[in-house]
Amino acid sequence: MQEAIPAAVAAELAEIRKEMAQLRAQVPEDKATLVVFSGDLDRAIAAFVIATGAAAVGLQTTIFFTFWGLSILKKKHSAAVSERDLMQKMFAVMTPRSSESLGVSKMNYFGIGATMLRAMMKKQQVSSLEELMELARELGVRMIGCTMSMEVMGIDKDELFDGIDLGGVAAFMGEASRARVSLFI
Repeated sequence: MQEAIPAAVAAELAEIRKEMAQLRAQVPEDKATLVVFSGDLDRAIAAFVIATGAAAVGLQTTIFFTFWGLSILKKKHSAAVSERDLMQKMFAVMTPRSSESLGVSKMNYFGIGATMLRAMMKKQQVSSLEELMELARELGVRMIGCTMSMEVMGIDKDELFDGIDLGGVAAFMGEASRARVSLFI
């Protein structure tokens, strides 16, 4: 009977260790992930305020830009891509050329809303979207452009700022599945 108790205890201890290892694997890491779907100026600003705040408090931060959100990452003077089909050319004409061309989500009024928002932010000494983007780079925020959305919309990697990673939804899910915070903007 004496020998049976230690064997039973050892088996129970092994089971507890196995369960603890499984629980540790499920604990989120110090990460934050954001999906930026919107190409609106106010929402882009909010995304970068959150991302830079998360990075500033020590969270490894990743932003995944998809569909309209890709406009935020476009260089101001990117070269036209000749291999676009008709629909992709139409998207290129209808979407903002860069972050400086983004409208606001409400009351844009042909760009007046975005101009007013930028002026009010400057007056209040609030960082512009472009300044927040630079701060995000300095803080090590990882930015991923969605390759599927880029293909659909006819956006070439050369149209995006340098330092932008490219990846599909699996790249984002790999980060998001281990993050403490995941947001959709």
